Amino acid sequence: MTPWLVIPCFDHGPALRGVIASLARFGLPAIVVDDGSGPATRDILSELAAEHPWLEVHHHEVNRGKGVAVTTAYRLAAERGASHVLQLDADGQHDTGDVPRFLEAMAKHPDALVLGVPVFDASVPRSRLYGRQISRALVWLFTVSLDVRDPLCGFRGIPLAPTLRLLDRTTLGAHMDFDPELVVRLYWEGLEIVSLPTAVHYPEDGLSHFDVVWDDLRLAWLYLRLATGAALRARWLLGGRARR
Repeated sequence: MTPWLVIPCFDHGPALRGVIASLARFGLPAIVVDDGSGPATRDILSELAAEHPWLEVHHHEVNRGKGVAVTTAYRLAAERGASHVLQLDADGQHDTGDVPRFLEAMAKHPDALVLGVPVFDASVPRSRLYGRQISRALVWLFTVSLDVRDPLCGFRGIPLAPTLRLLDRTTLGAHMDFDPELVVRLYWEGLEIVSLPTAVHYPEDGLSHFDVVWDDLRLAWLYLRLATGAALRARWLLGGRARR
């Protein structure tokens, strides 16, 4: 296994500085995809790239969405020889002390999708908790399984070969809808799911780009599309059994 770290970033410069500092001890190469950040974050990214030779920064000239940013990172990592990526958010919510646990699970299950399952503290907004429960229930319905304990967590280990094959033939959501759609479609492809509990903290001065209107609408549209796909998939599976 050849893992790279990947981090999508949009105006998270100050928080990202701390994230990068906490990752230096692991000796892994990393790619940050800056998704159209402003000058302040671009300056910080330039400083970080100069300070850390293991860190590569790639820029999108305009904001294109988290899904596009991580897809760019996956392809860049694959071009550089990575077999897997360990994805984290740039806002400091994730416990980077769990990186070794994720890497161990990825090495033990190289063909699996390793998903973080958030263990929230009191800092979590209640609205995010309720919305998360809806997403979990719908994903359980679409996969006819309880294997995916959390489809939204951005702390995840991803095998690149099956992921890039999927992305080459299917257009996934470009924004916050990307993470759950990737999980469901890779599950439909037959990937094993490995879940790891991990602490998640919302910093008081943290910057979140989750738009409660537009991103909730994108998620609603995603789940409608996945419901259609699940119905067609069930019909195909039942038809195959009937022919046998």
